[in-house]
Amino acid sequence: MRIVIAGGTGLLGTALVRELTRDGVAVTVLTRRPRQPQQVRWDPYGSAASEWAHTLDGADAVVSLVGASINKRWTAAYKRELWDSRVRATRTLVAAMKSVRRVPPVFVSGSAVGIYGDRGDEPVTEQTPPGSDFLASLAAQWENEALAARPAARVVVVRSGIVLDRDAGALPRMALPFRLFAGGRLGSGRQYISWIHRNDWTGIVRWVLANDTVTGPVNATAPSPVTNLEFAQTLGRVLRRPAIVPAPAFALRLALGEMADVVLGGQRVIPAKAQSLEFAFQYPELERALRAIYAPGGP
Repeated sequence: MRIVIAGGTGLLGTALVRELTRDGVAVTVLTRRPRQPQQVRWDPYGSAASEWAHTLDGADAVVSLVGASINKRWTAAYKRELWDSRVRATRTLVAAMKSVRRVPPVFVSGSAVGIYGDRGDEPVTEQTPPGSDFLASLAAQWENEALAARPAARVVVVRSGIVLDRDAGALPRMALPFRLFAGGRLGSGRQYISWIHRNDWTGIVRWVLANDTVTGPVNATAPSPVTNLEFAQTLGRVLRRPAIVPAPAFALRLALGEMADVVLGGQRVIPAKAQSLEFAFQYPELERALRAIYAPGGP
């Protein structure tokens, strides 16, 4: 089996490449800065596709994990970068897939639970319609570009929550205040956090690749979302630190600008499709996941 991964050098891509390689899959990574033999230089914005499109020909699947980080202040210029790195890059990749002689039969594209917008404590599933804020609109356009690969390919869009990893992604930044004895809830603490352990995230993607019955959106979140307050209390307990220093909403807005809406709002996301098709989560509960992450030699 041969799989091509676009944007495969970040937290998620690196973990997925490692797991697929262990499964005996031949993996080619499309990246703007190749450093290893299995990596191929690509231009996600459309020029010179002939230099890399051949890697897609005859592949068994293509996985797209493109997208600039949302964890920066959203200036007008950076909003454009967020859009280009998701919507435009996915459009380029799908066009290249369609151009080859043997079109890959499976396309798995990244997306995010931000597509639902701020939903308060309303449980949301893959059937819930998109929200209307900036991130929701961005994710909806991103998914539409991926779905354009149909009907030539089976398309799955993986709507990821916060992926928990000890050394990369959001968790180290979330844990830092606790390590400094300054951790606590953000804003009211009532907003929901939809999270997933890194190993369960790679497990869902591998399951999607292997399961021909899975199509359309899939929520890649643990089945037990928690409030921000619950997350802070659990993280503090695991790290043996207090969780008593709140970060008020006004301070977050001053520091982060519009991006503060991401941490002050939230989604109570349920992985309904994965549950109905009996995907087995290793870490369905937050405390179990965090204790595994922070255990000596943990994942």
